[in-house]
Amino acid sequence: MIVACDIFAYSVGYAYGEYVMSGGRAASRQTGTLVRLTTDEGLEGWGEITPLSSTYLPTFTGSVRAALEMIAPHLLGLDPVNVSQVNRVMDSLMLGQHYAKSPVDIACWDLKGQILGVPVSALLGGTLQESYPVYEPVPLRSPDEMADHIRQRRSAGINRFQLKVGNDPYEDIARTRAAVAAADSDTVISADANGGWNLMQARIAAQGLRGLPILLEQPCRTTEDCILATRDCDLPLILDESIVTAADVFAAKTLASAVSVNVKLSRVGGMTKAALLRDLMQELNMSVSIEDTWGGDIISTAVSHLAASTRPESLLLTPLLNELNSDGFIAGHVPMAIDGRASAPTGPGLGITVDTQGLGEPILSVRL
Repeated sequence: MIVACDIFAYSVGYAYGEYVMSGGRAASRQTGTLVRLTTDEGLEGWGEITPLSSTYLPTFTGSVRAALEMIAPHLLGLDPVNVSQVNRVMDSLMLGQHYAKSPVDIACWDLKGQILGVPVSALLGGTLQESYPVYEPVPLRSPDEMADHIRQRRSAGINRFQLKVGNDPYEDIARTRAAVAAADSDTVISADANGGWNLMQARIAAQGLRGLPILLEQPCRTTEDCILATRDCDLPLILDESIVTAADVFAAKTLASAVSVNVKLSRVGGMTKAALLRDLMQELNMSVSIEDTWGGDIISTAVSHLAASTRPESLLLTPLLNELNSDGFIAGHVPMAIDGRASAPTGPGLGITVDTQGLGEPILSVRL
């Protein structure tokens, strides 16, 4: 059973200077939160939530930590193998707040795998991909700079990219065309507005991008506006920020004609619900994209287990978030990409060992 819960402050820097998205949202460093659950047998399970500032999704570091302060005492005495019960307890304490519940859920999966002696990917249906292709986001800059970024990363084996767009639609069209020119016929490119366009801007962009070999991701903030923006558009649509529940996934396919949903673990509440949505999308014959907002080795490993247990023909876009960082490698910079591909660790649980020396003292601790 869980006998201790420790919360740590944590931060990572962006390896390429400044990460820029639509609407002037930019960051060179992000502050995250790590959760460590300890059992009566001395096992430690880890989870992570690192929001991308406070204007990307409806959360921020302060709200996550306030919610965890309320949740933590109620985790003591619970069986981490019974992840569903842990989630029921958290849901009984507060409505929503998926971002705070996510690292607890991940830490329970880590412990469950350790207790049963198998990697998390085995618990999610089994490893279907010993290695899988990763994508890299391209921060919003000039067309030439974004094209150069693609050329440089392609030389390192990366050939899947998520372009940050969502500002002036005419400039975004130029950015996307430059990116396509820097690619080849095997390159996968998603133009991701992160909900940054209004309806008129999105319609202009969708018309200007017609015929390009790209995917269009979350042009507007709501699913309803994304539907209107892409009406009569020939670009495959990916939805992201507006999708949280299984009902949202059904709407993404049946109403928005989306070909994929980008599932972020923290947005939906952790690995339990992310795996549910992943399996639903596979059964609905949709492509699957899996990631999180930002973070380091812990969340990257959690994502890798979901990716490795996804059908190869279904997996579309998955990054290694820790590969975007300049520091904060608290588990030995695992996993790592080699020639554009990554693998989930094969040890029990998440399969990583966290070095706490650089974390300092917990900002919150509760114990039986």
